[in-house]
Amino acid sequence: MNLLNQYKAYIKKENLFQLKDKLLIAVSGGIDSVVLCDLCSKAGYDFEIAHCNFQLRGAGSERDEKFVLALGEKYGVTVFQKKFETKEIAKSTKKSIEETARDLRYEWFQELIGNKQLATGNKQLATGNKQLATGNKELAIAHWILTAHHADDNIETLLMNFFRGTGIRGLHGILPKQGRLIRPLLFARKTELEAYAAANNLAFVTDHTNAENEFTRNYFRNTIIPLVSERYPATGENLLKNIQRLGDAGILYQQAIEMHKKKLLEPKGNEVYIPVLKLAKTIPLATVVYEIISDYGFTSHQTADVMGLLQSDSGKYIQSTTHRIIKNRKWLIISPNATTAAGLIVIDNELDPVIFSAGKIEMKKLSIINYKLSTDNDIAQLDASHISFPLLLRKWNQGDYFYPLGMQKKKKLSRFFIDQKLSLTQKENVWVIESAKKIIWVLGMRIDDRYKITGKTSTALLIQWQPAK
Repeated sequence: MNLLNQYKAYIKKENLFQLKDKLLIAVSGGIDSVVLCDLCSKAGYDFEIAHCNFQLRGAGSERDEKFVLALGEKYGVTVFQKKFETKEIAKSTKKSIEETARDLRYEWFQELIGNKQLATGNKQLATGNKQLATGNKELAIAHWILTAHHADDNIETLLMNFFRGTGIRGLHGILPKQGRLIRPLLFARKTELEAYAAANNLAFVTDHTNAENEFTRNYFRNTIIPLVSERYPATGENLLKNIQRLGDAGILYQQAIEMHKKKLLEPKGNEVYIPVLKLAKTIPLATVVYEIISDYGFTSHQTADVMGLLQSDSGKYIQSTTHRIIKNRKWLIISPNATTAAGLIVIDNELDPVIFSAGKIEMKKLSIINYKLSTDNDIAQLDASHISFPLLLRKWNQGDYFYPLGMQKKKKLSRFFIDQKLSLTQKENVWVIESAKKIIWVLGMRIDDRYKITGKTSTALLIQWQPAK
């Protein structure tokens, strides 16, 4: 079977896309992407081209750009191109050139197919049979983004992931379809693409940096794999077979992980609770812990630290860039990192409702005659004669104290929270109302005893809190 027929068969087998779909092909000008364009053209697919100029090779980058524009003319398709200040962006974001280029590339591709506005300076149109109006325009360019990753790229990815320690999820190599990103050449070896290009007289450009080992992929391609192949000549084919086996194993692995998560994770609002005793009995513990915490920005290196929380004191926690995992008695709590803006809200009177980040406050004064006290924790019932406006609604602070209802001695809020067995994140979300610099109510928990309704009270101030959902 020739390469074109294999290409059509692979698309059908993997259900990658349909003949009626519109495609956007990422084209560098190298042999792989040129072959992909030719296969799409001969197979009758409707496609356009996107080219990134990362401005890393001076005249070479400009040469590639001109070549891709000419390729668009050859096939009569639109070419979208964009220049990136890659080195400057990499420096500012403290990422490698390789990682920066990859991120910039895929972000732009998503913009192209995401119905985003394109500045006129970011698109050049080939002079083929397709035209776009000048000026900014809303574009829904394609259903799918196609890249020219092939079987040898997959082998390199497998090995890089193995040495990086990405776990079993990284050992299935490159997937043929991820969201709207498709790699329809994964069935083909590099030698097959080279033979096809020669047989069809396809012109392409060569990136001289492909021979340099500065980039990780080039190092594996040019050094590691050839060295291993000297000892094991069938290295490439064996690794491709392993990719298939590991892909199947990965499916079973993920099914098992999802079962563990269902048993262990208890969502509560924007937090997730995990019972310590149940997690400690889980086998294999380290693997399950990693698969849980990786969804919240934690790395594999933090797995042991999180496992250490199982035996730690309450209040200990481990932090990622987005979340914390906190030990709170019999639970591990996964919580978003707290924000620093607590906010101060002045309440001038009881007439107007107050809406804030934790919900809504409403107040009213009423006669105590025939009034029946409520037991609702979200309602404060206070002696209005002892309260003076304006009131201050704020987050609690270290050092705050009040006289909890039923007590004649003051107590620090920090101690009160311990008695109430609040978790760290629950403490961070506590609000108080104060009058004349004295706390009159810890929202949802307790009023101050000095402001309670007594037999001498004639008018009550009713404060009702409706927590945010």
